[in-house]
Amino acid sequence: MLYLVPTPIGNLEDLTLRALRILREVDLIACEDTRTSAKLLRHYGITTPTTSYHAHNEARKAAELVARMEAGARVALITDAGTPGISDPGFYLVRACLRRRIPVVALPGPTAFVPALAASGLPTDRFVFEGFLPVKKGRQKRLAELAAEPRTIVLYESPHRLLRTLDDLARALGEERPAVVARELTKTFEEFARGTLRTLHAYYAAQPRVRGELVLVVAGTGYRPDPEWPRDRAIVISSYTPETAS
Repeated sequence: MLYLVPTPIGNLEDLTLRALRILREVDLIACEDTRTSAKLLRHYGITTPTTSYHAHNEARKAAELVARMEAGARVALITDAGTPGISDPGFYLVRACLRRRIPVVALPGPTAFVPALAASGLPTDRFVFEGFLPVKKGRQKRLAELAAEPRTIVLYESPHRLLRTLDDLARALGEERPAVVARELTKTFEEFARGTLRTLHAYYAAQPRVRGELVLVVAGTGYRPDPEWPRDRAIVISSYTPETAS
């Protein structure tokens, strides 16, 4: 049996009772980074053995894990944060298990794009999740496709590429396209910056350093913006409360 167990994206309280039970009961926990996962496991007093499973060893390690499961082991797969397989390692192992008729159980739980979308203020009835844009090959083609996308667009991005991505999106989709940057979700300095692609670029270009995990939510081409949507400058709202501190 393979269990896909979501782990907190920041606040350590965002771990379900079921996830805790599974992590305690399985024979092995496969981690994207055992050092990162050790902090979470120590916090909850979980002593289950761990092993590494990440993008650089997934082919070899998947075969080892499948062999163990075929011998009767129950394995939980976790990533550094969020849901395994969502812009994180996981797909390769899931596919290998299903090919060998090994049951795969996916637990519901934390993932960054859902709270970012839900609190963005942009339409949530129809959306497309794009993960990370290609860094080089295929980037312009993907941007051209997104320019005609009518649904709300959700992207992941790293801090050091944020300005480039906002600029590329502005060129492809138009500078005045409404957008939101959600940063450090569930963590102490959680914030939502709302504006247009132009004003968001100007805001972050003026910051000395952008840190943390980022989710970009961009209006689709068919969106009729709220008259009150900020257009002259980005509006940044911190969501910090003592409860969000991790």
